[in-house]
Amino acid sequence: MLFPRLIDKFILLFLASWLTSCGSSARVLNFPFDAAGRGLNSTASELTPHLSRRYIVFVSDRRNSQDIYLYDATERRLIDLPGLNSLDVIASHPGISEDGKTIVFAASRQGRSDIYLYNRETFQLRNFTKNLAAEVRNPTISADGSRIAFESSENGQWDIVVYNRSGKPLDLPKLF
Repeated sequence: MLFPRLIDKFILLFLASWLTSCGSSARVLNFPFDAAGRGLNSTASELTPHLSRRYIVFVSDRRNSQDIYLYDATERRLIDLPGLNSLDVIASHPGISEDGKTIVFAASRQGRSDIYLYNRETFQLRNFTKNLAAEVRNPTISADGSRIAFESSENGQWDIVVYNRSGKPLDLPKLF
């Protein structure tokens, strides 16, 4: 019984040292509550937040549909995303590039899941996986916005795939 306790203590010490060795001290972000839903904290559910420098992108059910929201932590305000959200889509797992220009997310429409890219400069929404005959989920985007990784069931199992921004799969070396 002593050995499992030592392992638990080692894991806790490792996690504590890893978390505190990130170069900067941790801090709690405190944003005011806004009952009208114009801020970061509201009475609605806020799901799967993703932080990238000054931006926090998340899913919320504020308007009785599962939509993507973008919060500017520096200016402390929600940012409009024209053309992004629609009533016939259930959005999930958003991510954002480091510069805040590109949002990636998974969405389900009429029983089909796809990965979408939204360009904040042009307000263009693009179905990134419309030509992929597979279920997809859990996208993420590289800091520079050049690569998108997500899970795909194309091979009959959940694999992680990486594509360049133009939609071409990257030829990555096999690890196993």
